[in-house]
Amino acid sequence: MESFDIQRYQGTWYEIARLDHSFERGLTSVSATYTPRDDGGIAVHNRGYDPKSGRWKEVKGQAYFVEEPTKGHLKVTFFWPFYGAYNVIALDREAYSFAMVCGPSKSYLWILAREKTLPAPVLDGLISEALRLGFQTDGLIFVTQDVLPDQVRRLN
Repeated sequence: MESFDIQRYQGTWYEIARLDHSFERGLTSVSATYTPRDDGGIAVHNRGYDPKSGRWKEVKGQAYFVEEPTKGHLKVTFFWPFYGAYNVIALDREAYSFAMVCGPSKSYLWILAREKTLPAPVLDGLISEALRLGFQTDGLIFVTQDVLPDQVRRLN
């Protein structure tokens, strides 16, 4: 992604859809919050609700640009010294209201939005683009964002 603006990308994003992987399996109400770090990197705070345990799960990490900061190509770590790819492959360039991100391979894909839902035409367009890029979109998990306060026991 060229002409990427990390200032506009910062803040909270809600997970609309993802391909399945072990570290988020079963979670709902997933969000990611990005904030600047003093060392030029980005602090990453991922959070999701586990309905089986009734608890929130969270992980904090950090991300750094692989190339210049105008490219949406970062490396992220939650367990130093191990880094994974964070590639912004689609983005609402006008309002930064939705994004599509992939990891180091086609088995990692996330559709994110600033709101807890996306209009169907926007979501359908992102899924079509992901399919065109070779992702197995039939495996997408559509994330619910509807945890109520009385369902939550405590943060792990």
